[in-house]
Amino acid sequence: MIPADARGAHDELAARLRPFVARRVPSSDVEDVMQEVFLRMQRGLLGLSDEQRFGAWVYRVARSAIVDHHRARARHPLLPGEVELPDEAAPGDDEDSAEQLLALYVAPFVAMLPSPYREALTLTELEGLTQKQAAEMLGISLPAMKSRVQRGRERLRALFDACCEIALDARGRVLACEPRPGGPRSGCACG
Repeated sequence: MIPADARGAHDELAARLRPFVARRVPSSDVEDVMQEVFLRMQRGLLGLSDEQRFGAWVYRVARSAIVDHHRARARHPLLPGEVELPDEAAPGDDEDSAEQLLALYVAPFVAMLPSPYREALTLTELEGLTQKQAAEMLGISLPAMKSRVQRGRERLRALFDACCEIALDARGRVLACEPRPGGPRSGCACG
């Protein structure tokens, strides 16, 4: 039997993690990712050596589950015409729709990057940490983190360029996005 105070702690932790996960995955996948986070926590709790770092460890487990979720979706994309967009971020008829559409694909494309660049961009671009905070979290120097972020951005741009023809205005904002003729169609951001 689970003690009542332990159930309360589980509910409190779930209440704090759910919005974190919900901002990073489509609403239809939140519960699946939450279940995976708690499963990973259950499996790894005995390996946690410093109880004071529990909060940081929980969010690291959650970020890892989110990245793995996006990676799995990138490996098994929907068929053309079955693009699943989050309800609240579906592009409209406004001028920012191409930019909004591409923004939906940033996390899955980041998940396709090799490990050091994936972690660097996930922490800095998707999680909103500063490069200094990300470097401390990963235990590397700030110049190394800056290099990983810069190279990761270059590789991310190459992934987008491989599948899409992206038109930018003078300020670098996305004007239009078209699939490249003969380019890879599965998982393509434009189409």
